[in-house]
Amino acid sequence: MFFPREMTEVELIIPSKDLVAVAKVLSGHGVFHQVDSTYLGLENLGPSAWQERAASYSALERRIQTTMQTLNLAEDYSRSYDFDTMADLDTVRPAVERIENEVKSIGDQLNNERKRLEQLESQLRQLEPIADVNVEVSSLRKSNFLHSILGVLPAANVNRLQTSLARVPHVFFTLREDSQKPVVWLLGPRSNSDIIDRAAKSAYLNPLSLPEEFEGTPAQITGSIRKTIETTRQKISELEANLRNLSGKYRQELNKLWWDVHVSRSMADAIVRFGQLRHTYVVVGWVPSADLELLTQRLKQASPEILIEAIPTERSGHHTNVPVALTTNKWLRPIQMLVTQYGRPSYGELDPTWLMAITFPLLFGAMFGDLGQGLVLLVLGLLIDRGVILKAMSSLGLLIAYCGASAAIFGYLYGSIFGFEGHLIEEYLGFHFEPPWLSPIHEILPVLSLAIDAGIVILLLSFLLGMFNNIRARDWPHLVFGHTGIVFFIFYLAFLALLGSFLGTTAIAPQVAVAIASLPLPWTLIAIVFGLLVMFSGALRNWMEGHRPIEGSGVGGFLMFLVQSFMDLFESLISLLSNTLSFVRVGAFAVAHGGLSLAIFSLAGEEPDLGFWITILIGNLFIIGFEGLIVGIQTMRLHYYEILGKFFHGGGMRFEPLTLTPRKEDA
Repeated sequence: MFFPREMTEVELIIPSKDLVAVAKVLSGHGVFHQVDSTYLGLENLGPSAWQERAASYSALERRIQTTMQTLNLAEDYSRSYDFDTMADLDTVRPAVERIENEVKSIGDQLNNERKRLEQLESQLRQLEPIADVNVEVSSLRKSNFLHSILGVLPAANVNRLQTSLARVPHVFFTLREDSQKPVVWLLGPRSNSDIIDRAAKSAYLNPLSLPEEFEGTPAQITGSIRKTIETTRQKISELEANLRNLSGKYRQELNKLWWDVHVSRSMADAIVRFGQLRHTYVVVGWVPSADLELLTQRLKQASPEILIEAIPTERSGHHTNVPVALTTNKWLRPIQMLVTQYGRPSYGELDPTWLMAITFPLLFGAMFGDLGQGLVLLVLGLLIDRGVILKAMSSLGLLIAYCGASAAIFGYLYGSIFGFEGHLIEEYLGFHFEPPWLSPIHEILPVLSLAIDAGIVILLLSFLLGMFNNIRARDWPHLVFGHTGIVFFIFYLAFLALLGSFLGTTAIAPQVAVAIASLPLPWTLIAIVFGLLVMFSGALRNWMEGHRPIEGSGVGGFLMFLVQSFMDLFESLISLLSNTLSFVRVGAFAVAHGGLSLAIFSLAGEEPDLGFWITILIGNLFIIGFEGLIVGIQTMRLHYYEILGKFFHGGGMRFEPLTLTPRKEDA
């Protein structure tokens, strides 16, 4: 839970005769992360025939998938088809071609009829505006001497068109009057067709595309098109029924063919990355240590002569090449998803999911504290998680439910129920309820001070976790002089002590800072000493790493180093201050939440009539939707910019085991 799963590096030497059996075991259990080991093969063996087989399987699989899509069949991963050998291409390909040809014939007819229907409907839409115009369409097409354009023209551009054609012989008819887009007919000599076309285009005259196969007036043509559309729709229905029959007829056979080809392609893709020797194959990869024993047993059963070497990997130190398999837990999955959006933990690094599972709902609830609205969010989250509503957001359902539960708890502590607080609860809801803790709208400064205190505690914990990660990675330079190292941590404590001494007993004074300031330590001296260490931390860190402390040489290089060091100290001070004060937003949003509720009540009035309750209902829906989204964004921002950056580096390689079925994302 606190770290990614422990991994073991595995090296296999497989006899050629057991190649397929071992590939089946590795591909079928979803625990083996393969590493390309072709570099371990012998160059003089020439190109592997498995590359061609993998390409053939892949092409055949795509053909089967296309046929299944035409028949509206989904790929069935639930059925477990067993297999001993890989699919024989010479046997499978004719079966696929037989079904493919039959389905493709009907599918092509169906596509052609759908395109024809789309074209006919488009022609009908173009002719409907001039259906009442009594003009022979054929007369517009068969003239050898006249160039004509029938179309719709913006009424404001009629004068522009006529001005453009003032010196060109032409005839302009308005076939149907319209204040916005009249239907017009423009005729002129065919020798001037280019000029007429340019003038029509500049005036935004939209020509109507008239079907060649129809004769008569627009009214007669639209009637013919409607009959043709009806006939085409009937053909489409018949072809769709034929495809449904084929779908039922070939469902099982296609699924069997697809599965055989799919597993063969998956194994061939894996074998292509094996290192090939003369009579053996070499395979390298990673396996979660907890799954190693079972995988070893299955490999021994598949190939008694296989050689297996397992190399455990410690969590300490840097292991950028080790894939990271996160511990899956359906209750923490939405939190884990937020973490991996920021970065995937590296191997051996603390997984911040457990911390974020506490702080994310906590900070959200503190900002959005309302008992009634929180319970609504809780119910909505559970419904979303179960796919009852908003299925596209199902991955966030539990997160919304957690935040709603936290908001309900804080709402109880704040004494707020659907925005009703204090005397409003007794006046409109009929019972007395006082906040067990405090009311943000009435105790603004204490709320802001508590928000800063909570931020300080979270930041101190983040510093400690950052140092813990550095210890595990044995990164001693960053442990001492890094941005989350010991020097910065002590400097931050001195900074808080001076801040607490400065604010003293004021209402806004963070109590954690005041408590630190009360410790009998020379905080001013500590701040100066560790401030200097922070100022020169870059050079000291370079020295510990064995690099030159100062880049450049001479007086100029030293002066530049001093300027840069001073700017580092100034930036660190600003960063620590902004990180600490950034948590003021938690209290500010709690206050704003209560203020927004009061605004809703001022709009609703004082008389509890129907209009009052409708206003309260709409106001609460607005707060739950809009403010809930804003508070969620602010909570995410606090974690991404203020908390995770203190101890979490990420950059881990994703664990992608060989598998025959789609693997659910671990985050």
